[in-house]
Amino acid sequence: MEDENPMQLLQRYRRDRHVLLNFLLSGNLIKKVVMPPGATSLDDVDIDQLSVDYVLNCAKKAEELDLGEAIRLYHDSLDYPAVSENGTVEEFFLVTVPEHSGSPPVRMPPLVPISTPFSAPIPSAPILPSISNSQSFHSEAQEEKELTIDDIEDFDDDDNDDEVDSLRASSRRQQNDASDLSLLLPPFTTGVSDDDLRETAYEILVAVAGAAGGLIVPVKEKKKEKKSKIMRKLGRSKSETVESQAQRAPGLVGLLEIMRAQLEITEAMDIRTRVGLLNALVGKVGKRMDKLLIPLELLCCVSRTEFSDKKAYIKWQKRQLNIMEEGLINHPIMGFGELGRKVNDLRNLLKKIEESESLPPGQAEIQRTEALRSLRETATSFAERPARGDLPGDTCHWADGYHLNIRIYTAMLSSVFDVLDEGKLTEEMEEILELLRSTWRMLGITETIHDTCYAWILFRQFVVTGEQSLLPLVISHLRKIPLKEQRGPQERLHLKSLKCSVEGEEGRFQDFSFFQSFLEPVQSYVDKMLNDYHTHFAEVPSMMADILSVAMLARRILLEESERQISDTTNRDQIDHYINSSVKTAFLKISHLADSKADTTNEHVLFCLAEETKKLMKKDSSLYLPILAQWHSQAAIVSASLLHKLYGHKLRPFLERAEHLTEDVVLVFPAADSLEQYIITIIASVSGDDGLDRIVQQKITPYQVETKSSTLVLRWVNNQLDRIKGWVTRAAELEPWDPISPQQRHASSIVEVYRIIEETVDQFFALKVPMRVEELNSLLRGLDIAFELYTNLITSTIVSKEDLMPAVPVLTRYKRESVLKASFVKKEHHTELIRPVVNKRSNEINSLTTISLCVRLNTLYYAITQLNRLEDSIHERWSIKKRDYINIRRSVSDKSKVLVSLQKNHFDNCRKEMNSAIDQICEFTGIKIIFWDLREPFIENLYKHSASQARLDTVTEALDAVLNQLCDVILESLRDRVVTGLLQASLEGLLRVILDGGPTRVFAPSDSKFLEDDLEILKEFFISGGDGLPRGTVENLVSRVRNVIILLGYETRALIEDLREISQGGKSKYGANEKTLLRILCHRHDNEASQFLKKQFKIPSSVA
Repeated sequence: MEDENPMQLLQRYRRDRHVLLNFLLSGNLIKKVVMPPGATSLDDVDIDQLSVDYVLNCAKKAEELDLGEAIRLYHDSLDYPAVSENGTVEEFFLVTVPEHSGSPPVRMPPLVPISTPFSAPIPSAPILPSISNSQSFHSEAQEEKELTIDDIEDFDDDDNDDEVDSLRASSRRQQNDASDLSLLLPPFTTGVSDDDLRETAYEILVAVAGAAGGLIVPVKEKKKEKKSKIMRKLGRSKSETVESQAQRAPGLVGLLEIMRAQLEITEAMDIRTRVGLLNALVGKVGKRMDKLLIPLELLCCVSRTEFSDKKAYIKWQKRQLNIMEEGLINHPIMGFGELGRKVNDLRNLLKKIEESESLPPGQAEIQRTEALRSLRETATSFAERPARGDLPGDTCHWADGYHLNIRIYTAMLSSVFDVLDEGKLTEEMEEILELLRSTWRMLGITETIHDTCYAWILFRQFVVTGEQSLLPLVISHLRKIPLKEQRGPQERLHLKSLKCSVEGEEGRFQDFSFFQSFLEPVQSYVDKMLNDYHTHFAEVPSMMADILSVAMLARRILLEESERQISDTTNRDQIDHYINSSVKTAFLKISHLADSKADTTNEHVLFCLAEETKKLMKKDSSLYLPILAQWHSQAAIVSASLLHKLYGHKLRPFLERAEHLTEDVVLVFPAADSLEQYIITIIASVSGDDGLDRIVQQKITPYQVETKSSTLVLRWVNNQLDRIKGWVTRAAELEPWDPISPQQRHASSIVEVYRIIEETVDQFFALKVPMRVEELNSLLRGLDIAFELYTNLITSTIVSKEDLMPAVPVLTRYKRESVLKASFVKKEHHTELIRPVVNKRSNEINSLTTISLCVRLNTLYYAITQLNRLEDSIHERWSIKKRDYINIRRSVSDKSKVLVSLQKNHFDNCRKEMNSAIDQICEFTGIKIIFWDLREPFIENLYKHSASQARLDTVTEALDAVLNQLCDVILESLRDRVVTGLLQASLEGLLRVILDGGPTRVFAPSDSKFLEDDLEILKEFFISGGDGLPRGTVENLVSRVRNVIILLGYETRALIEDLREISQGGKSKYGANEKTLLRILCHRHDNEASQFLKKQFKIPSSVA
């Protein structure tokens, strides 16, 4: 009830007061009822003019009730403001608004007479709704026990249907404020009210019924029954209601009785109207009742004695006079013509009739009679002026002038609603509309005017009651209104003539056509709802489709009325306006909500706003946009692009200020980008893939979150990579190269390096900000460099193999000779310089133990295997990240490029470096073992002085011990590679002994058999019965040494001849080269060889 305006509250209080008085007067609470002058029963009394307080006081004291006194007290109470007796004497409520009333009165208010049976009577209905603490009753009856249903059942009452209808009216539904839906029609200059129009409408209906032969005067009968019957009737079900309605009088008689109840006409007034109109037809043979000048006839045929008091009669008479003035003078159907000079005469006659009530009885009756006689002549001449299309003698124009006829007809149309449920149409709606159709000629109503008025009535009732089922009826009747080209010429002219001028807020008058007067309020109301559809349809989104249809249909008619062109573009523009207005309002609300949420959750406001905006967009997509799309195919694009723009306006300053990946940035960027992607998805669902790019270019200014985020991510990646390099360097430099455990035979530094790198990778993928593949590639390149750095740090401590090998002895021959070949000496001088042993790196070499070298190898192998796992993990996590983050703005070709860039080749460089380092360390390990650790037994003593006495078996024992130590530490996967390195070093050492063993190594052809046996021992040692290296691998490596040993078995002369052939540019018969043959001859225990070397190459003899 708080939503009702003062006028609606006043009407509600009036109905409640009416019900209460009917109940009190119908029971036996009143000892005796004294009728006022002129009344014979309660039906002759206007209950609305009785003082409720006086009636209650009489009931409480069991005194007789003087209805004349009750009427007098009611009218007297209207002269004073409403006051309350339950507060201090200084509290009172003004009927007027103080701000509009000027300064307060300076005189004291009049005293209340002591003789009054109850003090300070108040109006029975409050005037202002703001008087919340006022009470309906202020008599001593309030102090007594309140009446109950049991008390009510003891009272006798007349079975009066009018009372039951009034009681039912008190249970009507909650009503809404419809003050914004007033018709754009000027007020009546005579002050005709809605009640006046309603009563006049019923009088017209009575006349129409009389013209159709359906008018009878009801017989008043009293039926004494318990009042509980009324209560039972109030509580009856709908089925009982239908049954009771089926028992009404048949035909037009029963329908007229329903109309009386619907229009809230009292039975007394109904009887007066019927009797008056029947009397008006006396002596008028052939005259139809609906052709009478009804107000005039009622003034002539209804006397004052038929009213319960004088004031009621004066009020009734005033209404009739005002209606006549409005219909005949203020709003005539046509111009006055020659009758224009009689307008003032007509006004004067109406005024005389009104003034006669203030004269003494005799004089008043004379003046009234004479004025009525003159009024009949003058008013009849006005009413019977023929209009276009009238038949002679068949005219009576008094209620068909615009806009009086429209106001009367809308009052009639309001009767189609159920009094028990004002949001529903009464079951007799079709019959009522058919009855109203019979008034069209009398009121000048056409089909188009009816549809317009009925649509407005239905829509207003929807606003008042909130009943959505009325909207389809509104839409149906709006669609029935024909367009201008569909109307006939006469109808177009008639509708064009229906105009009125209404005073605006600034005192300026504005002209409105008929359609504008009715549909502009509707248009304004629905525009107000649709301009904020997020608020008005949040709970009832299904209503929006009907409201939008009403808006567009009304707009179509109004645009045509204003002679503006109608096209699909104008409808789209209007929908655009609705979307822009409502979305902006909704965004403002969620902005405030995001502020509050951010304060509560300590999250950034832009994050909260992005989440709320996304929720709003989802709600729009599911509820509102499908409805708007019925009138605007791209409504979703308009809404989505606007939300994108509004959020972007707030996001842009944040993007400009972002310099690092702070907590706020990591929170806001993903939310903003997710919102943008969702908005683009909505647009794509409407435009399709083909039109998406064009619409995005036209409607969307990208946030560039991904670009800004990429810059920040790259900055973060570079900082992290710098830290990783420092950590890797420190870990490698502090590494002692001891195995972690027998099971984990790699160094602890590689574990630390991977921990640092994996933490960085985890942090990278934990960044929920948008990123592209370039950032990942940058990170992977940095990690690749970090692994290369670690590998280089491992190999940086490995000395070169030249530092491990002893100096090569100078070539000598078996016996001394004096002549040297100058060219050979010069050559050997440059190629085979005696290099002294350098001992300054001995400590470094000695620190590189076999175990530490194996740990390095294990570490590199561990790095490679973990590198594969790391690469697989990164690839999988990136695929998941990109699957969750689908950027639909990229084309298919762009996506294919992204997939290509995600191939598992990011760590190829460091993997290559690691494998190269493993080969380097394996080679170094073999050389160190042979040329450094086993230098004395192998390089220095093997085959020394005699091949038969210093065989290889003296070395294999030490070699076996070293190999066992190596295999205990090295990983199974690396064993063959490092053992192969040892085999290669052993063979290289063997060749060094055979070809560059110095003067202590001399061999005869027969020694080749010993060397070949030793080579076979070495081969089988590394094959180890199938548990060692593969036989094929060993055979391939041994073949080079075997060829040299075979050369050792040839006779000296054969070798000399072969060397001469090669020196002269020929080809070796044994497949040997000059250098190998020369060195074999230098180590040949043979005088012939010595002489040849002395003569041909000038090689000095060795010191014996």
